Formats: sequence, structure tokens, C-alpha cells
Amino acid sequence: MNYIVSASTDKGLVKETNQDSLFVRVLNTSQGRMVFAVLCDGMGGLSKGEVASAVVINAFSDWMSEQLPELVRRGISDSEIRHQWDAIVNDCNDKLMAYGSRVAQNLGTTVVAVLLTDTRYYILNIGDSRAYELYDTIQQLTRDHTVVANEVALGNMTAEQAELDPRRNVLEQCIGAVGDVVPDFFFGQTKKDAVYLLCSDGFRHVVSPLALYQAFAPQLMQSAEIMKQREVEIIELNKARQETDNISVITIRTF
Repeated sequence: MNYIVSASTDKGLVKETNQDSLFVRVLNTSQGRMVFAVLCDGMGGLSKGEVASAVVINAFSDWMSEQLPELVRRGISDSEIRHQWDAIVNDCNDKLMAYGSRVAQNLGTTVVAVLLTDTRYYILNIGDSRAYELYDTIQQLTRDHTVVANEVALGNMTAEQAELDPRRNVLEQCIGAVGDVVPDFFFGQTKKDAVYLLCSDGFRHVVSPLALYQAFAPQLMQSAEIMKQREVEIIELNKARQETDNISVITIRTF
């Protein structure tokens, strides 16, 4: 499997700082090429959200450099990814809670992390940043940890109603805000000639899934330059529609 990757982020129209953080790398390993990507949407006063998101990004970057090579050598398994990534987010949670207590600030961050190999994808999610797979259509691979997502799951509202509900940004969990975090994990087969898209909620609040598919359909994503152009176009569309949050996206094209 080969990959083209791109990433873009913007502080948006309202916020003074960009509290999102992101990271994406194409890796050459003994088991073939892989992509590892992480996106975090930080929250907290006095730019502490930026601190929170950076802490998590750095922890996953360290894992990629220090632990992934050995994991590749032994053979990657769902259970080992679950064990190692769960340890990372809970360690970050403890550190951020301790830091927040010292500086008397509430802070936290979402995280969505994706490892793509020739045969399998491995995804972790906490919060409402998302991972999508674009192939014949667009499919959300992650589940939002929000009040409204839970209401949709219980059948108390529709997905369309959830997008307009004033509680849509109320998280049920994130890293740094509660004593324990329980990430969701998603595993599946990596598709060739597909696009895997990671984004913060600011990238998709006012843009429909159909519009995202039309912008990032795999047949259109033939180069990093095109991918970057489409990312910027959707960011500018969000701003034209008065999106108030930071806006971040990572796109990965498989071929």
C-alpha cells in the first residue's frame, strides 16, 4: 500500500489561539509502508487547551518512535494496540489533571489516532474529533462522546436534530477532565483507493458529510497539492458559514 498525506489547521474566526494539534507521518517499516496520524482538539482557558492537545500529540509521537518499531517486529495485534494506546491516554490524563490542579485551570483535549497498514486500520477515539472513510460513500468510523450522540444512540433524537442541538459540544469525556478515560477502539480492513479523513468538530459542524465526500472523493485526490487545496477550501467554507471553533483536518489517500 502507498499513501499520500496532507494536513491543515486554522484558528478560525473567533478564538485568539489555535488549540488544535495534529501529526501525520508515512512510515517505512519491515512490514511495508504505514501511516500514523493523530489529531487533538484542546479546550481550556488561557491557552491551556493548546497545552493539553500538545501533550497528547507528543505522547503518541514518542510511541511511534519508541514502541511501534518493536511492535511491528513482533506483529501488530488489536489487543496490543488497545493495551499500549489505553496506557498512553490514561497517563496523559493523569498528567493533565495534575497540571490543571497546579495552575488552577480546567483543561482537556479530544483525540483521534489512526494507524493504517496494508491490511488493517487501528483507531482510537476520545471526544468528538472524528475519523471518516471515503470510498463509494462517506462512513464515520468513530463514535462521538457527546451528550447528543448518546441521545441519538438511545433513539431520543435524530442525527439531524443532534447537529442543531445547543448541547452538541458537550462532551461526555475527554483527556484531562475526569479521573478515568475509556477510549473507543475501532478495527477494520484498510481499503485501497480510499481516503481516510481525521478532523476536529470545527471542520464539520456546518459542512455536511455529503459535501465532505464531494470535496475529498478518492478519485479526485491524486496529489498532496490537490488534497491541500481541498482542505483549505473547506476551511474557508467553514469560516464563510461563521464557524467559531478552530478548524483542523488530516487527509490520507491510499493507492
